[in-house]
Amino acid sequence: MCYDIKASVESQLKRAERKGDRKAVNEIMERLVPLTDLPLFHAMGFNHPNLLIYTDRSPEFPEVATWGLIPHWVRDEAQQKKIWNSTLNARGETIFEKNSFRAAAKNSRCLIYVDGFYEHHHFNKETYPFFIHRKDKEPMILAGLYNEWNNPDTGGKLTSFSIVTTVGNSMMGQIHNNPKLDGPRMPVILPDELADKWLIEYKDELDKRSIEELVREYPATELSAYTVDKLRGKNSKGNSEEASKPFYYAELPELEFE
Repeated sequence: MCYDIKASVESQLKRAERKGDRKAVNEIMERLVPLTDLPLFHAMGFNHPNLLIYTDRSPEFPEVATWGLIPHWVRDEAQQKKIWNSTLNARGETIFEKNSFRAAAKNSRCLIYVDGFYEHHHFNKETYPFFIHRKDKEPMILAGLYNEWNNPDTGGKLTSFSIVTTVGNSMMGQIHNNPKLDGPRMPVILPDELADKWLIEYKDELDKRSIEELVREYPATELSAYTVDKLRGKNSKGNSEEASKPFYYAELPELEFE
């Protein structure tokens, strides 16, 4: 699962900056960033924050989108609010089958650049949050799906997205041990050199297989994880820089990652 992330302005702009187009970056800072909720030191999907995404129609210049994909067939705001929380994540193994995601899987894929994500570990009936990030401190590139929905109640348009997930690696196998789940999950983190392949044009079955091949676990050896202070409740750090700082729990046995 992936319901909690950290996304700084620097990470979100990493793709836009790769061509060294300072004018474009300045335009994003002036025109788009104010429309987002950045910086997000801890963002929970159920609050539906606004982030920047890079789409197949705009690979280098981002768009503002809300977390929680709204399919094209949603009739009105009442149905939107009913489905919103169930489309924060899209199970990668079935994106071409599920009614909520199959159109986007074919025609509307995107990339979401984040600093890392949070996941909860269960121990003695308590939960302990971990922050997971790349060892090299570079942004994670998450595979996503998006859709532009026309709101019949207001006449406005809303771009929204979902984060694609896959089977968890060995690290997530230790951290994401929720007894209610069949097994650990994690977001699809794309290696830098493969990110552009997620945005390919879908024309035939070969393209579908190419996309499906990207839905796999990210190597645990390239990730780091540590516990942070509680993310839920009145004593949580909320959306503050403290949210992703290491926090030690004396009662929690140390996990040994490979």
